Amino acid sequence: MHLDTDSRDGTVEEASAQYADAVDPHDCSGIIGIVYGDVGTSELKCSVMAPLENGEYVQIPHDTCGPVLGQVDSMERKTNLSLDKAISMSQGEMIDIEEKVLANIVVIGYRDERGLLQTPKAPFKAGSAVTRADDELISKVIGIQQNEKSGAYIGLLNGHDIPIHLDINEMVQKHVSILAKTGGGKSYMVGVLIEELLKHKVTVIVIDPHGEYSSLKEAGKTSEFSEKFGVKPRGYADQISEFSPDTKVNKDAQPLRFTLGNLEARDILALTNVKNIRHALPTMKKVLDMIKANRQSFSMKDIIKTLEAQEDAQNANLIQELQYLDEINIFAERGTKLDELVKKGQMTILNLRGTAPEIANLIVNRVLTSLFEMRKINAIPPMLVVTEEAHNYCPQQGTTACTKIMRTIASEGRKFGLGLVIITQRAAKVEKNVLSQCGTQIILKITNELDLKAVTSSVEGLTTGVTKEIQQLPIGVAIVCGGNIQVPLFVRVRPRETRHGGESVKIIED
Repeated sequence: MHLDTDSRDGTVEEASAQYADAVDPHDCSGIIGIVYGDVGTSELKCSVMAPLENGEYVQIPHDTCGPVLGQVDSMERKTNLSLDKAISMSQGEMIDIEEKVLANIVVIGYRDERGLLQTPKAPFKAGSAVTRADDELISKVIGIQQNEKSGAYIGLLNGHDIPIHLDINEMVQKHVSILAKTGGGKSYMVGVLIEELLKHKVTVIVIDPHGEYSSLKEAGKTSEFSEKFGVKPRGYADQISEFSPDTKVNKDAQPLRFTLGNLEARDILALTNVKNIRHALPTMKKVLDMIKANRQSFSMKDIIKTLEAQEDAQNANLIQELQYLDEINIFAERGTKLDELVKKGQMTILNLRGTAPEIANLIVNRVLTSLFEMRKINAIPPMLVVTEEAHNYCPQQGTTACTKIMRTIASEGRKFGLGLVIITQRAAKVEKNVLSQCGTQIILKITNELDLKAVTSSVEGLTTGVTKEIQQLPIGVAIVCGGNIQVPLFVRVRPRETRHGGESVKIIED
């Protein structure tokens, strides 16, 4: 029996037979397919005659452009096996199955005499032989540059031994997003990126809600893949400082403290569980005015004493709430100075493990606002702010204490050399305006439909096939887009040099 085909599929069979003897499944330079059907300039179909997978790079000859680079976007196996025949097979009957494997190839293009990436203006010829692309053509057309001096080495092009470097200046100027489902390897990826930033003496501030990044101080274990990736264990303790509002929980951190002088009455009340803020607001304003009239610096205890001196029973609940804030011990007459937090070429971890969400938001707001204002006058060096669990600080729905400053840095920070790294497992819950400002995207496995939709709407250049692959990415493989990467790339993330502080991640090797 034969699979019903039209005249064009007949051409596929004839061409396949003609080239069958030329195909060696283990020869990367051999013919792997034949162009068939209606052929355009941006995509084409080919029969598959050798082992091939989604995402692989191929080259197609063109009369005027020479070899053109393409990528397998989707594959399909067509057979003549009907439901009736399948039932017969289940009953033990021998059925002869005929099949064809077809691939849809998206055209990436070629480099013209000026070195510009172009796509052909005339369609390819049906019957042209499709072969695997070699590393030289891939690197040339995609524009992969081995800029070790100014690039962050994050891994190898999947299926090839081509190192992938991200331009650090692009990251600082145009922001970065790292998106993955829980357990998808985002924290591991962030660790790789931070190692590269530290190697290149980039100033980094990490907002760390769970205390994961302290492990960057310690060298990791030797990996069986380290030789292939060219990575050796190393720690960065001499380049890392750590601060925390709760040094009882985070014993290795220095205390992070703030003064109350710049806080308004509404800001303080927002940190409490006082139900009727409108009722308490006049009282709090009056107390702050009384204290500020006599002294420039004061503590939470001073506010409590002034309230107690009024001997008003209605202040009892407010006093109780302020006593809780005092016990947290993040406010002091002398706060942590910015030049203690920011040191050129160093990384500072703001370890917020054990800190209540409303306090964490206050801390992030105060720190980011200070960083932005100081960068505007060039009082501190250019830097990247790495924000874990970014959906907690700039949510798509509602606002937090730091929503406004996150928006401001996303839209204006690039002008002043203040870059953001947005990290989240819930892309749909991060404000779209912030996410869309990220010029470099690193996408790991995502399965939630809402998160996928948020990713595809904010990232340019994702084909249908690539979008489907996001749901099936193995741990250790990322899709990298934007920045100095002109087309989405599948990258095998290199091993960490440092100890990983989160879930275990397996590095993929071909």
